[in-house]
Amino acid sequence: MKKVFEKIVEAILICSGYITSITILLIVAFLFTEAFGLFGNRVIEEGYVLALNKENKVDKLSAKQIKDIFDEEIVNWKEVGGKDMPIKLFRLEDLTVYYSESELGESYEYAPSKIEALIKNNLGIIAFIPQKFVENSENIHIIENQTIPIKDVFAGEEWFPTATPAPQFGFLPLITGTLWVSFFAILIALPFSLSVSIYMSEIATPKVRNILKPLIELLSGIPSVVYGFFGLIVIVPIIQKFFNLPVGETGLSGSIVLAIMALPTIITVAEDAMRNCPRTMREASLALGASRWQTIYKVVIPFSISGITSGVVLGIGRAIGETMAVLMVTGNAAVIPTSILEPLRTIPATIAAELGEAPSGGAHYQSLFMLGVVLFFITLVINSCVEYVSSRNK
Repeated sequence: MKKVFEKIVEAILICSGYITSITILLIVAFLFTEAFGLFGNRVIEEGYVLALNKENKVDKLSAKQIKDIFDEEIVNWKEVGGKDMPIKLFRLEDLTVYYSESELGESYEYAPSKIEALIKNNLGIIAFIPQKFVENSENIHIIENQTIPIKDVFAGEEWFPTATPAPQFGFLPLITGTLWVSFFAILIALPFSLSVSIYMSEIATPKVRNILKPLIELLSGIPSVVYGFFGLIVIVPIIQKFFNLPVGETGLSGSIVLAIMALPTIITVAEDAMRNCPRTMREASLALGASRWQTIYKVVIPFSISGITSGVVLGIGRAIGETMAVLMVTGNAAVIPTSILEPLRTIPATIAAELGEAPSGGAHYQSLFMLGVVLFFITLVINSCVEYVSSRNK
């Protein structure tokens, strides 16, 4: 009977392992499938075209060029490889400026012919109009609607997924914002966490250690939104006043909040690594005449360096993957940061803020999944670093 029970338990454990593994693989496959669908979408919004005069020979425009044209930062066709003539913008809502309602018809049945005539009579015009209005026209030249290039996504400097007629999916501001905040968070957290770890492991009495350790580990259980609220109410006003800034929601505010959140992880792992240093090594160092501090930084820390490094890397992982706290205190400006005192936006914050508003299956939706893939690989690199450091320790 006992053997039968053991067999049943073994079968349940094996099934659980297989089910868990398959579930994880399916989640990863779903993530990658949704993400790489982004590169099958077109630059220009689906169902619309950019129509030019037949004499205008410009065939291709990048998403950035289209945005700059409609933002009136590019005002001459010569700037995009065309003839030397001014660009004239036309959107469908501008139709009533040129024609009366009686000319367009009660149901706008004459709109296609009027648009065709307008484009035919204006050499420098670029019209953003529905595709059905120009399907059979021989007097209009259509800009090629190419698929979204990989380079424009990973090297793009602007994130504006709701722009028309060409959304911008540049990941560079979000990637740099994530790394920027995480770097400064660890830079702030590292000296404090190491100091506390050394104190708890080598200096504090057992009574003090037994009080401090649960309190520090308790910080890990506080919800991130509470840290974000604390940062918004306390840290943001201090940063704004101290540096005389127009707003206090900056990368520095996010870094300080993340540093506080990373402290328990780094302290716990580093302190455990230091306490694993053999007592005989400490006694040998002291017997040779070394002081307590010389023993700490010449014996204990070198012996524990692998564990300390693992704690730091895990702290970086906590900082990179954090969502709500960063969303509340960094200002959410999707620009490439040049200073830690500027607002910025991170990848997790972008996914959390925009996924609920993105139309399912659209380019915006798929771009957020692609950001998830980028975050997946960043986390994979961090975990690989932890495994490498741990293997060296063994």
